[in-house]
Amino acid sequence: MIEQYRRRVRVAADPLTVAILHACDGWCSIADVARGFPDYPPADVRRAVRELADASLLDRANGRPPRGTEIDSWSSWDPAAGLLHFSSKDLPYNEPSATRVRLTARAREQPMPRVGKRYPRAAAVPLPPPHLDGEFARVVLARRTWRSFAPQPIALDALATLLGLSCAVQYWVPSKGLGRFALKTYPSGGAQHPLEVYVLARRVRGLTPGLYHYASDAHRLERVRRGATTKHIERYLPMQEWYGRAAALLLITAVVPRTAWKYRFPRAYKGVLAEAGHLCQNICLTATWLGLAPFCTMAFADSVIERDLGIDGVNETIVYLAGVGARPSGTDWAPWPTPHQAKRTRGPLARY
Repeated sequence: MIEQYRRRVRVAADPLTVAILHACDGWCSIADVARGFPDYPPADVRRAVRELADASLLDRANGRPPRGTEIDSWSSWDPAAGLLHFSSKDLPYNEPSATRVRLTARAREQPMPRVGKRYPRAAAVPLPPPHLDGEFARVVLARRTWRSFAPQPIALDALATLLGLSCAVQYWVPSKGLGRFALKTYPSGGAQHPLEVYVLARRVRGLTPGLYHYASDAHRLERVRRGATTKHIERYLPMQEWYGRAAALLLITAVVPRTAWKYRFPRAYKGVLAEAGHLCQNICLTATWLGLAPFCTMAFADSVIERDLGIDGVNETIVYLAGVGARPSGTDWAPWPTPHQAKRTRGPLARY
């Protein structure tokens, strides 16, 4: 069995098929391939090559001079990183009620893993209480994933502040022989900054609804296409209808060649994903500080979003998604429990 994981193609393969694929490791003509199999009729080899190309297991040059293909940016990371990334795109999502039924049944047979690890025989060192005074502590403790939003729009200056503090280039550092490196408010492996942010602005006061690219080096929005509705959000976030009333989505993509240019090993893909987490937490904390209702999710329709963004899904691909809305008046989506409940529901900070 052979799998083209980028296009989700899987076919049964005999030894001749494997040998032909191996012979086509680099650009070559069909005649070159046929000459490499003198024990087989040339017509059979040519037919096999065409069938492999039709199945997306070989790329065609179509008479043009061989050039790099879109997958070349992953070449130093494959197969380890490429298999994980492409085989986990465009997954089907279940109804939340069905997922709960399935997990409830599983919990009866296999309890949910415990959160937190202990070494009961180790010497314990009690720690002094953390400092909880100040704005930073208040924001960190107040960060929650919201699923309820007020119908009113958010302000454009709030969106601008959210993007500027979370995503914008803050400084440039020159490097002799290499150019200059950007510094942002989150870490990036080798300061390569592969991430881009797009905004689906559905309800932002002073901004025409549409899909925008955030130019982090210029702090401005560039409109990719007009129009943004609840239906767009529901298409992007299947089976998560509670996000439909959000004011804006922030779509985080990775431009793979930026990181692959410097780090030519598959572990670098882990760094891209970790960086997306750093950025998304920036977004959520900044939105919390601004009094907005943020959320983040990994359950999204990859190819639908990539088509709307006009990106190829290979050199640039969606990796994470956040969103914000206005908080419903009089609603605290995740209130602190009462003191009596705190002993059962809060972590170690409850005693402070």
